[in-house]
Amino acid sequence: MREVNENGPAPADQRATAEAIERGGIGLSVTDLLARVAPGAAPQPEPEPPAAPEPSAAHRGEAALVAEVAALAGRYVPAGHLAPDADFFDAGGTSVHAVELVAALETELGLTVDLDEVFADARPASLVRRAIRANGAETAGQRDTAGLTVVQRETAGLTVVQRPTTGLVTTEPAPHPAHPAPTLPSTPTDSAARPEDLARILADLSLADRLPFVASPEPAPPRRVLLTGATGFLGSHMLLDLLRHSDAHVYCLVRAADEEAAVARLGDALKGYALPWSSEVRRRVTVLPGDIREPRLGLSADVWDRLAEELDGVVSVAAAVDFLRGYPSLRASNVLGSLTLAELAATGRPKPLHHISSVAVFNEVGIPSMGEDDPFAHVDRLVAGYDQSKWAAEVALRRARDHGLVVTALRPGGIGGHTRTGAYNPQDLSSGLLSAFARFRSVPAFRYLNAAPVDWVSRTAVAVICEPDAWGFDYNLTGVPNTLDDVVRDMAFGGMHVRVRDWEEWRADTLARLEAEPVPELAFLTRVLRSPTALKLCEATLTGPAATAERTDALVDALGLPPAVRYDARAQLKTFERLAGDGLARLPHKDDQPYLWFSETTEGGVGPVGGAPDSPCSMTLTLSVASMHQLVTERRVDVRGEVSCPAAHSAPLTVARGDLWVRPEEGIPHQHGLRHPLLRYRLELTDADGGRWWLEGHKYARARRDLWRQTRTLTVELGREGDPASLAGEVVVPADTYVRDQIDGIRVDPRLTGREKRAAKLTWLAWFGLEMGRGLAGPFARAAADLLDLRRTPNPTENHR
Repeated sequence: MREVNENGPAPADQRATAEAIERGGIGLSVTDLLARVAPGAAPQPEPEPPAAPEPSAAHRGEAALVAEVAALAGRYVPAGHLAPDADFFDAGGTSVHAVELVAALETELGLTVDLDEVFADARPASLVRRAIRANGAETAGQRDTAGLTVVQRETAGLTVVQRPTTGLVTTEPAPHPAHPAPTLPSTPTDSAARPEDLARILADLSLADRLPFVASPEPAPPRRVLLTGATGFLGSHMLLDLLRHSDAHVYCLVRAADEEAAVARLGDALKGYALPWSSEVRRRVTVLPGDIREPRLGLSADVWDRLAEELDGVVSVAAAVDFLRGYPSLRASNVLGSLTLAELAATGRPKPLHHISSVAVFNEVGIPSMGEDDPFAHVDRLVAGYDQSKWAAEVALRRARDHGLVVTALRPGGIGGHTRTGAYNPQDLSSGLLSAFARFRSVPAFRYLNAAPVDWVSRTAVAVICEPDAWGFDYNLTGVPNTLDDVVRDMAFGGMHVRVRDWEEWRADTLARLEAEPVPELAFLTRVLRSPTALKLCEATLTGPAATAERTDALVDALGLPPAVRYDARAQLKTFERLAGDGLARLPHKDDQPYLWFSETTEGGVGPVGGAPDSPCSMTLTLSVASMHQLVTERRVDVRGEVSCPAAHSAPLTVARGDLWVRPEEGIPHQHGLRHPLLRYRLELTDADGGRWWLEGHKYARARRDLWRQTRTLTVELGREGDPASLAGEVVVPADTYVRDQIDGIRVDPRLTGREKRAAKLTWLAWFGLEMGRGLAGPFARAAADLLDLRRTPNPTENHR
């Protein structure tokens, strides 16, 4: 990652500059410093130190405005106050609070600030300066200085800047002469990255060069591991996988005021994702209250030193995941926090660092490939602060590898819900998009969705952590990418027929629907679709290539783990159920256009209960399936149609609501095992006079030779609503109509392609045939078991048989 040839001869003046930096700097800003140190840069004259002028009236007015903005922003953070140089989001502000803050600034202070500007850099002092510049009140030559009181001290090769006004400690870069910083890239016209963000990123990278050189760690499975991000979606699943698949004791760093609050927060997070929080889990977990944004993780010196000697692995999962915030707002969590963990890994006993990165490092529009060893995106073409922060963190840790630190980079794409529990991350962009797809039945045209379920991502990541031979490499944990055709087909298979639209058309329609019918759980998606910065991220995600993972696939195969499979409709089933339960998605309903349907006619007779069935009765029904989802989860078919029964009413009875269950109650037999239920009908009927009726019907399997008739015969009971059955009898599907109506007569949603229609028919016939076969085989298996029973004492049931 060296953009500069370090072995070439250095000019005398550049060497002198480097030596001055080595002694503590020469009073230059970051931009001037880069220009002075980088080879090929135009020589810069030494600026004359300006005399400190008295503050002008304009500056005094600016300071007063900064104080007012800080006081106003303080209303929306938990502490109730915010220092002028403190980040709004780091202090506890949320995206919703940011929207409210923008409105309050305009109504109360008359200060117009774009919401994207708040997300880009949410310090009150910075907001005011940029607002003044935007209104043309500030001269072009004024610099973006924060006006902060800064106290510097160097520890462990890192320069720490303490802002006394808030007590907040952040880490600032201190350039090292051994690795001169590259020249600041000129921003092309198509670049969306802000020059000040690029300068900050390049300066942050130099922090890795201050790390000490370390020896190789012991190549053994970890016994004591520090895990950050255990309260997050992926981190909580990785915690449980570490406990399940290793003997390690796990130290969890949790942001909280004290240990009691940290333990409570971790337990609530695990239970919220349907994960166990048992005494055995608590026995193998030590919870440490701390903060990755703070020097030494917010831990005391004693705890830091003890971890440095006892740990034999560091797992970095914690990150601020927000696609609207800018790099200055995210760097403390995503970049400086990762470097602090690298410092811990390099201190004391050598330890490997396993870093959860992201395929966002490739998130440049037009990038040709996303392989595990492929070049990253050009940082000046990454527009979103999240992408920039993940890029900076991984590039900085690559530099740390040059110091001997063993760094493993694990890059998930979109992290989908758990395939068995359905647990999902409500703030994940992939989950938000899938929710919108299912809710509004439309999808934007895209190339690939690089997403995998959380249980596979977590299990694979933990396998890498526990296998020393796998350390020190880069892995894409993206599973098998989904194409647009895959997603459309999967949703159609689930009864959710979607329309493919152009990106801009889909975005406008989705925003209009969300505004017309607000969904609180999808409010973050609304803000993403309105943000120009986040839209660039979405564009890069939806137009990017498929991620490849040859190294990951080889490792999974070598360790005998479940291979990556496509995150398809079956894998998403439980997640869609939870999304629907939480109000984010909408599953198919019986009032929707059916996915598959066919006719069934029956003829027979009924009579008074206990009497002869001498009155004719027939049913003309349409059996339909709204989606394969209802078959898999409910084993239910929707029923519509009419029942003609003169003994009940002279006119046909209309089915108001009808359900049919296949092998109800898992086919548990009745009458001491003599009858095994195949189908159960439950119909709610109305007559021409408005009267309400009910009909209950059953098909049973018995150990007799007339199997063909058993599959066609329905025993029925009929009565008025609220009363017991008044009529009972038997109706039968005519033999000449069964195949014609229920096999050849199957109809499928015309919106499907011919291939999808054939697949739908075959899927239904295979599923229904298998269920009926199991039901018919049950009585014969029971009879065979009775025949082979050699017990000497028969029971009354056996005598009866």
